[in-house]
Amino acid sequence: MPAPPRLQSHWTDVSGGLGYHWRAWRLRHRLWAPFVRQVGDWLDAWHPPTRKLILVGPSAGYALPERFLSRFSKITVLEPDRLARALLRHRFRAAPLQFAWLDVFSLPDGPAALAQQWPDAAVLFCNVIGQRLDADTAPPWRLAQQDALARHHWASWHDVFSAPQAPRRLPESPIIASTDSAAVARQLWGGIGCEVVDHGTLGWRPEADYALWHLDTDQWQLIEWVRHCPTA
Repeated sequence: MPAPPRLQSHWTDVSGGLGYHWRAWRLRHRLWAPFVRQVGDWLDAWHPPTRKLILVGPSAGYALPERFLSRFSKITVLEPDRLARALLRHRFRAAPLQFAWLDVFSLPDGPAALAQQWPDAAVLFCNVIGQRLDADTAPPWRLAQQDALARHHWASWHDVFSAPQAPRRLPESPIIASTDSAAVARQLWGGIGCEVVDHGTLGWRPEADYALWHLDTDQWQLIEWVRHCPTA
């Protein structure tokens, strides 16, 4: 059996980097505050029955509340950005963090390697799915994730659409993955007249919550929150 794909360690991640950390320092307690509170509410309501947690792509944990991390006795972090890892450890000094190197997005069988290495841990994808995947790679990876992690408790918040202006409203759940996302974008931003980027993640699971992240003065992200609970 080939070795599982290894996460490459570097100073700046393509979906973050120094610019992202600088933006977080400036905006987290102002422009980002409503979205950060929403993520905290989602995590307060998520109670996987395990003390082990995998964080996939958390960057420096700018949206992670310490009260959530304190519920776990072992937290494994999969994060390629060296600076983000250092900041994460600095920000959550009391958290039982350890870093591992599996790249769950580099190959379609990445989710299977994740499930095999940590069979009894909950998994939290931290706004990473919409950054590492696109409209072509997201569908097969989603199917691999659903299959490999069927017995795991897992959750994700992720980018669905990006635009320079806020939409007129949020999507209404449930939405299935086969929904025409371009049509949904036209409904949400219709008449506003701006370019909308589709991250290929709409309807990752049918039942979802949605929130707006005012990422910068001229950038809005529509975020989807989903969670999976294994059936008996």
